[in-house]
Amino acid sequence: MIIEQPPLLYRLLFPEAVWRVKGGRKSKVVYLTFDDGPIPEETPWVLDTLDRYGVKATFFMVGDNVRRYPALFEDIKRRGHSYGNHSMHHLQGMKVTARRYLCDITEADRLIDSPLFRPPHGIMRWKQAKALKNHYNIIMYDLVTRDYSRKLSPEQVFDNVRRYVRDGSIIVFHDSIKASRNMRYALPRAIEWLLAEGYEFRVLPME
Repeated sequence: MIIEQPPLLYRLLFPEAVWRVKGGRKSKVVYLTFDDGPIPEETPWVLDTLDRYGVKATFFMVGDNVRRYPALFEDIKRRGHSYGNHSMHHLQGMKVTARRYLCDITEADRLIDSPLFRPPHGIMRWKQAKALKNHYNIIMYDLVTRDYSRKLSPEQVFDNVRRYVRDGSIIVFHDSIKASRNMRYALPRAIEWLLAEGYEFRVLPME
């Protein structure tokens, strides 16, 4: 559960970040998000799946992938999804200096141009977060499906959604090759189950 649903103590380390956005008293909402794309092997499939269910999502994209596949970036925008910065080279904040980290994010921003930022691996230094909050809405998560894990079966990834989702959950999937097997099984089933449970899908606003 420490990974799938980050504990309160970890959330308190980054009070400037958004972890969950509740829908209100009479509604249940969720925010589907995808990290690490866009790539031609996975992102088109994700977009077609979302279209099939009439669902919009938020894509946190690696700048270098946007540079390599600009048509996919344009397709994400054309289909009405929101999008955010996931750094240029998917750097983990704890492993690099604040200067290098911020420069990498700025490089990605020239291509992505979004007020939303999610740190790769959900990890960054406090000093990095403090600097970033002046320029971005830092978006973390309330539920990590762990679709990237080779230790989990596709059924277990789907079960993570059913077990940990709640009103306002920001849910993380990955449009990456590493996550493909689990994600392609769990995503459509998760959408169908969430719709049956009365959840409304929303995008994270780019304002």
